[in-house]
Amino acid sequence: MENNFSEKELNPLASIEEWEDDVLVRYPEPFEKSKEEYRNYVDSARQDTVKEFYRLNHTFQTYEFAKNKQEHFLKFDKKEMSIWDAVDFLNTLIDDSDPDTSMDQLQHLLQTSEAIRQDGHPDWFVLTGFMHDLGKVLCLFGEPQWAVVGDTFPTGCKHSEKIVYSEFFAENPDSRDPRYNTKYGIYEPNCGLDNVQMSWGHDEYIYRIMKPYIPEEGLYMLRYHSFYSQHREHAYDHLMNAHDHEMFKWVDKFNPYDLYSKVPYPPNVQELRPYYEDLVAKYLPATLKF
Repeated sequence: MENNFSEKELNPLASIEEWEDDVLVRYPEPFEKSKEEYRNYVDSARQDTVKEFYRLNHTFQTYEFAKNKQEHFLKFDKKEMSIWDAVDFLNTLIDDSDPDTSMDQLQHLLQTSEAIRQDGHPDWFVLTGFMHDLGKVLCLFGEPQWAVVGDTFPTGCKHSEKIVYSEFFAENPDSRDPRYNTKYGIYEPNCGLDNVQMSWGHDEYIYRIMKPYIPEEGLYMLRYHSFYSQHREHAYDHLMNAHDHEMFKWVDKFNPYDLYSKVPYPPNVQELRPYYEDLVAKYLPATLKF
């Protein structure tokens, strides 16, 4: 499956972490820390690149695009790896030009999962935190940044104005397609999110990989942790059923650990690794297909 995009269109951000930095600007921690006490995310040049990122995301993430990506990547024929090989693979994404952090992806995963563990949650919840961003390996399979990270949203129906930079959906072909541009589009009221085609990215990918292995509560966290227009704005209640609403209580529990566990002090990987080796071995096979 070839991507006919220029380098600038493939990688509008200097680092895929710029998207997560922007989420923190939009949804600052509601407790005691200020943005200044974390990292300084407000920069006009970065805001411009994030805006371009969303222009591309909202223009090209159509219903057919998402379906085609699923058909391509959910064959799981790209690479077979142990979790630790996958983490090493993901660590090659670190961007030396990013002045805000020298942490690799493993350290972010550990910050998230350790915050969950310290709060006494079940070990499957800890594992979910450890695994939640592993789907970003899609970038290393040639996927555009805007098809790996970014706020996720339903396709096949009208785009909510509560989605970040929703004005850019004017260039999305689905916005002019009568099949897809009404409130419900191709769906029935309260049909349930399992029947909805979400935009493509690392959330859906890691959810599909982990589906046989962890409880449903964790799977909802993986699948919808970037669905901010719903779990922050309740923009798609009309598509969700009662079971979705119940499961989203777990998404809401997970979200603060993802967003607000990032501090400038790296975890001690060597000290923590034996615990995570045992945890991974408890739930997952020796290798996974990506």
